[in-house]
Amino acid sequence: MMRQMLGNSYLFGANAPFIEELYEQYLDNPASVAEQWRDYFDQLQNMPGAGGPDVAHAPIISSFAQRAKMPALRTIPAPSLSDRKQVSVLQMINAYRFLGNRWAQLDPLKRTDRPQIAELDPAFYGFTEADLGQNFNTGSFAMGRERATLREILEAVRQTYCGSIGAEYMYIADIAQKRWIQSQLEPIRSTPNYDAAQKKHILERVTAAETIEKYLHTKYVGQKRFSLEGGESTIVSLDELIRAAGS
Repeated sequence: MMRQMLGNSYLFGANAPFIEELYEQYLDNPASVAEQWRDYFDQLQNMPGAGGPDVAHAPIISSFAQRAKMPALRTIPAPSLSDRKQVSVLQMINAYRFLGNRWAQLDPLKRTDRPQIAELDPAFYGFTEADLGQNFNTGSFAMGRERATLREILEAVRQTYCGSIGAEYMYIADIAQKRWIQSQLEPIRSTPNYDAAQKKHILERVTAAETIEKYLHTKYVGQKRFSLEGGESTIVSLDELIRAAGS
């Protein structure tokens, strides 16, 4: 019975193409169809579950037809092995900037073993002994030249970030500030080259700090106070900060 009704209804059967064309005209311009059809189509748009106003179907069908005629998109070739290694080198340099301070030589007596940090091991990135002599781009690392061997890059980042100075600064959000710190550490490998006068001044400041410490300990025996406790080098750093700020 339902099949018979659909076959006899003015909305189906032979009238379906005509109704579809009218509906397309209505979607494109509601004023282009007769008022009775416009009222009927308006009711369809407002029926429960309609999901909002319909859009014209013809432009969508046409766009898919045109897309089917277009040539297939060119596939991007996978990166080569050398490209992947270059990316790994830059990742390793960044790992030393982030984690090198955890592997730094901060214990002069070497009473504790340094932790094993996988990200600082070249093998973590798939490098082998055969790769140590291969040249790579140094990226933003202040190597002094754009390309260097993996062996030279490893030596430079370890000397800079895993020596006797542990630099922890990559948490800073300001990129310009991070670049400034890198420009102070990386070109000299965290090993400043002081002349004789500067070394004497540093020694004089450390000696003065130690002398006042001993004086206070002798003068005020048994008195509660806060001592330097190995922080003599902080006195030198503060002295340099004050001197630089005033110059």
